[in-house]
Amino acid sequence: MESAEDRIWTVPNALSFLRLLGVPVFLWLVLGPEADGWAIALLMLAGFSDWLDGKLARAWNQTSRLGRLIDPLADRLYILATLVGLVLREAIPWWLAVLVVARDVVMVPLLLVLKEYGYGPLPVHFLGKAATANLMYAFPLLFLASHVGWYSEPAAIFGWAFAIWGTGLYWWAGVLYAVQARVLIRDARAERERPREQDSERR
Repeated sequence: MESAEDRIWTVPNALSFLRLLGVPVFLWLVLGPEADGWAIALLMLAGFSDWLDGKLARAWNQTSRLGRLIDPLADRLYILATLVGLVLREAIPWWLAVLVVARDVVMVPLLLVLKEYGYGPLPVHFLGKAATANLMYAFPLLFLASHVGWYSEPAAIFGWAFAIWGTGLYWWAGVLYAVQARVLIRDARAERERPREQDSERR
């Protein structure tokens, strides 16, 4: 019998899959026909679905291993695609994109070490979700700010507020993940060393 953790076809997972499918669509809208209205609407929908799939997973007891994998993957791909699109359209400065992406680059070695000790990706922290939510609010607002209109100035103010908070929380969550990873790696190393110490004592 399939356990709840092994389920694939759940509503939260379906929302995450749809969010993944939206990544290339967003890039095409931004870089192809430059259909900015549709691109902004898609970003807003992605941000809402990111909140909704977590809410439904907890409320309906539909958390799963696959969901814990594809949900953060969809978040990161959306953030990366959005950064690429907005930088190429000159809607945001390149240094903001570098600052956000650098956190994930820093985390890669930790994930590789964790994998070596038999651990999968770390559970998504609340701060990580809050950071992603802030960034997903920031991007469409900064996109609006790059256009000429009455909404440009307020969009820029709120967009940069969300971007600053989101980037700060993104790095703060990274620090917490690093601390958690360090504890797991230390305990795993101690567990590996224990049989060797016992063997040496027997000799």
